[in-house]
Order: sequence, then C-alpha cells, then structure tokens
Amino acid sequence: MGDIADFGCGYGTFSVPAAQMAAGTVHAFDVEPEMVDATRRAARQCGLTNVVARQRDFVAAGTGLPEASVDHAMLHNILHAEEPVVLLSEAFRILSPGGTLSIMHWIHDPKTPRGPSMSIRPRPEQCAAWAQTAGFSIVIPHIGLPPYHYGVLAQKTA
Repeated sequence: MGDIADFGCGYGTFSVPAAQMAAGTVHAFDVEPEMVDATRRAARQCGLTNVVARQRDFVAAGTGLPEASVDHAMLHNILHAEEPVVLLSEAFRILSPGGTLSIMHWIHDPKTPRGPSMSIRPRPEQCAAWAQTAGFSIVIPHIGLPPYHYGVLAQKTA
C-alpha cells in the first residue's frame, strides 16, 4: 500500500503500525498538538521516517492533501464527531479510485472501558450508511474486533 491518511492520530496507535507496513507515507492528523507530538515520538522510537504528523482541524479545514492522493484512509474511533459525513467526504476526496477506507469504533456496550458516551456512539450500520452517503461502496459492513471494537471496510470505486 502506498500513502495512508489517519484522521485523529492520537498517540500514533494506528499510524505507527500502518507506517511499518506501508510503502508510502502515513499522513497523521490531529487537532491536539500533544497528540501530534506523541505520534512523532512513537514513530521516531520505532525508527520510522514515513510518518508525517500534522496538527490540523481536519473537520473544519480538511486534510490539505491533494485530491486522489492516498490509497487508504483510517477513521478509527472518531465517527462520534458532530459531522461524521464531513469526515467521510474528505476521506473520499483524498482517496484514489479503488482506495479503501477503514472505520473502527467502540461497540455499543456500556461495559467498554473507555470511549464516547452511549448516546453518541455509532453502530456499524450507521457508519456504513454515512460512508455510503459520502460516496463509498461498502466492502465489509461489520468486522468483529473483540473485545471492544468493530470495523467497517469501504472502497472508493472508480
């Protein structure tokens, strides 16, 4: 896989493993400067040079990446945001034709140890519907990621 975009990189939990497998650059975005610094440190500790972490309000301003410039976009534990379709539409814009989108979120179970409140926690079918609204085709509508998460895989078809 070539370039990847990570929306809401946090501590680099997903950016770093993705960079270890990617042939291209992982563009890691977060609105919090502390999270961007944490991702940079995590990448450096693993000897990675293909992680570019940037502080950016990608909900309000997009990623700033060119259209059709990445092969994969990761929206992990972030679609509880106020405007999920805006995030998904930006992912669709920057993905190349045939590019893939992975969505991961906390299951709708109050016993999960962290995550957003149940009132805003999306279910897999809701995430898939939002992705379709943004233009994606759903490849796998529900991937079990026990004990606390699920995933959805979508694609930008040509």
